Amino acid sequence: MMHRLSGSLFWVILVALIVANVVVCWQSLTTYRFWEDEAFNLTVPRNLLAGLGYTSDGALSGSTLTPFDPRISTGASVLLPVALVLATGIDPVIGARLIPLLYWMLLLAGLWILGRRIAGRWGALVAITAPLAFQTGLSFSPIQGPADLLGEIPAAALIVWAFIVLPRRAWLAGLLFGLALQAKLIALIALPAFAVALWALTPGRGWARIGATARRSILPLVLTAAPTLAMEIAAFLTLGVTGYARHLRALGGFLLSGGQSEIPTTVFQKLSTLAESWFVSPWIIVSGVLLAAAVIIVALRARTAPLSPELLALALGALVGLVMFVGWWAQAAHTPLWVRHPAPGVFAFAPILAAFVVRALQASWRTGSFPRRLLAGAMTAALVVTLGGAAALHVQSALSPRGETLQAQRAGVEPLRAWVTNYSVPWLAANPWGGPVSAVVLSGAHLGLFDAPAMKDVPQLTTGSCTHGEPLVDSGAYRICAP
Repeated sequence: MMHRLSGSLFWVILVALIVANVVVCWQSLTTYRFWEDEAFNLTVPRNLLAGLGYTSDGALSGSTLTPFDPRISTGASVLLPVALVLATGIDPVIGARLIPLLYWMLLLAGLWILGRRIAGRWGALVAITAPLAFQTGLSFSPIQGPADLLGEIPAAALIVWAFIVLPRRAWLAGLLFGLALQAKLIALIALPAFAVALWALTPGRGWARIGATARRSILPLVLTAAPTLAMEIAAFLTLGVTGYARHLRALGGFLLSGGQSEIPTTVFQKLSTLAESWFVSPWIIVSGVLLAAAVIIVALRARTAPLSPELLALALGALVGLVMFVGWWAQAAHTPLWVRHPAPGVFAFAPILAAFVVRALQASWRTGSFPRRLLAGAMTAALVVTLGGAAALHVQSALSPRGETLQAQRAGVEPLRAWVTNYSVPWLAANPWGGPVSAVVLSGAHLGLFDAPAMKDVPQLTTGSCTHGEPLVDSGAYRICAP
């Protein structure tokens, strides 16, 4: 009777979770506003299809066409497939967003596989629910939803699949990790997680084990570097020696600065921001993390949940990966309070660790005394209810988008798009950074920023008033002013 009840509950929750994902994905694809970073990223596949090569409009790099722009941190693993989709003639925004949405599905599929390996179907269920509990759309630089044209979720998906194949095909794991770097370079922070996992999978002890791990790492590391090396060779051939040297200096400066000039942040501010970035109370998150750690430690000490070498490697890799992402971001005072930075690690590793909590609770239920079984059952129920409630709140949030929607943007830009087409206007300068950036890209013109010297004689698109003269075209929401 209890088994049938558990089975029915599982299927009810799974169906509800599928419905929640459909709602969130559909809203992300068709309703959320097309925001600035998405617009900036879209200039690359658009220029590629126009015969301009792997080139951005360079809005943050002087507002001139910029091949292999270092400021475009979403990489070729996302933007090249987007170009292929757009080549079909599909609507640019919807077509571009389909690729990150596909990566979201790959992320959930990968987490299901790992969760099932760890703790059966309930581990899989918890693993695929956890990403919906993560609230990434509140900051100035958000991930609004799974379809945003950004690289964080694709990087997380590729990292998860690299862990899936690592035990038997380390070379393929290396290649997938290399593709994750070309989705978002910040994925490099996950490298220690793979090193620890590969060490745990290598037989032997002491220095001999370390040496064997190093030998096993050679081919995976070569394949990890291969996608980035291919892109850099293409950049060198495109830019030449002098141009490539400038490219490397600009890339180094961007990586060291994070592309921002913010007031320095503290570790406490970062950890507080991360705790608040969930669809549940931060106190529940903090308490849940502490209780989860206690459950796993007790299970390990009692030896009630023994791990195979593969699961041990996965557990160590996920723990190291999450600590590396959160730890790096927390101490990086030059980075803003944006959870986009640690998001690849949170999306990839937190659900895996949640599945290990389920495994530990299952072990306590099977082998513990009556009080321990009672406590394990209560904690399992609390985990399912908490994650389920967070997913429900995510759906509610998705159905009530804040501010401008994609439909409103399109309506506001349509008169401007017609004007750009009729007069064959090649460039528009966005004034300032923000909504006008998206409007410029939606208009079909190349994107510059109003304060760039190259934009001195270029019409400006703004949401404010023209500083001199009447607007060249005015849609109510946006207007184009003379240079």
